[in-house]
Order: sequence, then C-alpha cells, then structure tokens
Amino acid sequence: MERRGFLKSLAGAGLGAGMLSAWGAAPPAQAAGLEDCLAVVVDVDACTGCGACVQACHERAAARVPQPVSPIPASRWGRDRKPDWWGRRNVTDRLTPYNWLYLQSCTVQTARGERRVFMPRRCLQCLNPPCVSLCPLGAARQRPTGAVYTEMSLCFGDSQCIAVCPWHIPRLQAGVGPYLHLAPGYLGYGQTFKCDFCEDIISDGKPPLCVAACPHGAQHFGPYAEMTALARRMAEERHGDLFGLQENGGTCLIYVSSIPFRDIEASLLRQGLISAGRPSLRPAGASLERENDLVGTVLAAPLAGAALAGLRLLRDHWRDKDED
Repeated sequence: MERRGFLKSLAGAGLGAGMLSAWGAAPPAQAAGLEDCLAVVVDVDACTGCGACVQACHERAAARVPQPVSPIPASRWGRDRKPDWWGRRNVTDRLTPYNWLYLQSCTVQTARGERRVFMPRRCLQCLNPPCVSLCPLGAARQRPTGAVYTEMSLCFGDSQCIAVCPWHIPRLQAGVGPYLHLAPGYLGYGQTFKCDFCEDIISDGKPPLCVAACPHGAQHFGPYAEMTALARRMAEERHGDLFGLQENGGTCLIYVSSIPFRDIEASLLRQGLISAGRPSLRPAGASLERENDLVGTVLAAPLAGAALAGLRLLRDHWRDKDED
C-alpha cells in the first residue's frame, strides 16, 4: 500500500483498537518492589547551593538529547507546538530537555529571621509512576531499582507524561525522535526528557552523579528502606519535615528540612519562583487514586499511540524492502 493511501485508510477506519491489542501501548504500571529500590535523601539544611550537582547532571543530560532538525516541522493540526531549547542548552535555572536538575531557592521567614533555602530539584522517581502507566506507547519505563526512564525509540513527545506528572517534571524538545521518520506534520512533536536517576550507573551499584558530586554531604544514597529510616531519623532529630515519603504514593527522592515544606512552597509562590520547568512542592495524593482521576484525560491516547505503532511497523516494512 502506498504511504498516502495507508494514512488515509488509518484515519478513516480507526484502526487504533486493533493495533493496540496487537502491539500494546503502555502496560499497567506495577509499583517498584521496595526490596530492590534505591533512594536518595536530600538534606535541605546542608545544601549550600554550590551547583556541583547541577553541573554533573547537566553534562550527562546534554549528551543524551540529539540536535533537532532545522527547520522543525510545523503541525498540520493548527497547534504548532515547537519548544526548542537547542540554542539555550546552557540554561540551568530551571528544568529543560538539556538540564534535568536545577537548584530551586527562595528566602523563607523563620522565627530566627530570614533564611535562604536551596533545594536540588529533579524527577522524584515515583514508586508507582503515573507517567509509566499512562504513556500511550509504553515509552516510559521503570527499572527494579525504581529508576523511571524513557525508551527513546518509542517516545513521540505526545506529552502525556508531563500532563500526568503531579509536578510536570518532564520537558519537551521538538524536532527530535522517531516521529520525524513517519509523518512529522501529523504525528508527534518531539521527545520528552527528564532525570533518569542515572539508571545505568545505579544498576552497577554506584550513586547517581548528582550525589557523587555533592561536596557537602547533602545527598545520601542507598537502599530504599535504609534511606527512609535515615530521613525519618533526621526529621525527628530536627523536629523537621519530610517530602517524598507520602507524596504521589511515595518517591525515591526524599527531602528533609527543618523548615516545613508548606512554608517553602508559600515563599516560592510569593516570590514568583514556580513556573514551567520550576516545579512546585504541592502535595500529591496516592498515585493509584490520581491515575483513576486522570484516565478520562487520556482515553484517546491509546488510539493515537496504536496508530503511531502501526506507522512505526510500516516504516520498518518500507526500510526492509529498501534494503532488499
């Protein structure tokens, strides 16, 4: 079948459901087994904002985002989303496709006066991540270590991971990824990028680069049970607060602070420091409950994802014929 004819028949006949059953979109997410999970505890009181963790992560991230095509294809659907950070790869004051960790800071009024707070912010690596369970093509994956990462050969940048993330952590780069080889004016927008918990590094038993780079011992890495116990002990000793143990059903990144996180969040809001790429600290309920609330927003995603899978199969068929 000619490419144009296939596209017309796919759009007219609605073949997504059949392709979905044949190829699968996103398998149901399973909560990571806590006995295998690894975690990071961030001591907010010890963080000085030196930026060593940001630099270490930035170098890793920059090497993993391809250069976008030029010009970036325009969408034929009347909504031309083309977020392009290629010319701003050195931006480190927010999360971008090329910067997966940044230092969020604000001034908080405490009983002892004003205090400057620094927090390294990145993907929290949810134990039961909604981005994994609701990705229409199954591009979002989770390792037994708890690391949530993206299989780039399957990511078309539909941005469902951004929509379902309680903190909208993933960032979109247009003009990259497999959609360019199919129908770039009609399907896909690029790819989404975020911290992958240095999934290949921690699988070898080594700490993430951000933890290894910290010169002040503000970040601790180890088995989930040990890290949660450490976080609870630190919070109890300081009469402090925790963020990450309960949020979104629990995460592999846990913050400890002597200042309540609701006060830090309020200060961030007052100072206008929460925006795209600068996530909030708002609490999120249990991830399974959130998934139930979000299912209605992504009912169309499996159909679109299945269509993309069908086009991917056809592309491989054409490639094989060309090679023959």
